[in-house]
Amino acid sequence: MQEMVEKIARSIVDNPEQVQVKKIEKDKSITLELSVADNDMGKVIGKQGRIARAIRTVVNAAATKEDKKVVVDIK
Repeated sequence: MQEMVEKIARSIVDNPEQVQVKKIEKDKSITLELSVADNDMGKVIGKQGRIARAIRTVVNAAATKEDKKVVVDIK
C-alpha cells in the first residue's frame, strides 16, 4: 500500500522526487504519512479534497484484503 500511495502521488505532482511516504504500523491499523513539496500540496488534495478522498478510497479498498484499517495523512 505504501508503494501504491507513492506511485499515485508521484504521477500527480510536479516534483516527484520530493514525494515521501512514511508507514507507521500498529496492531490493526496502518498510518501512511504522505509528504509532498509545498507547491504540490494543492494537486494532491484537489478541488474540495476530491483527489485526497480518491487516494484514501483506493487505499482502503486494498486494505480490506489485509483486514487492517489504513489512514492516509497528507502533510
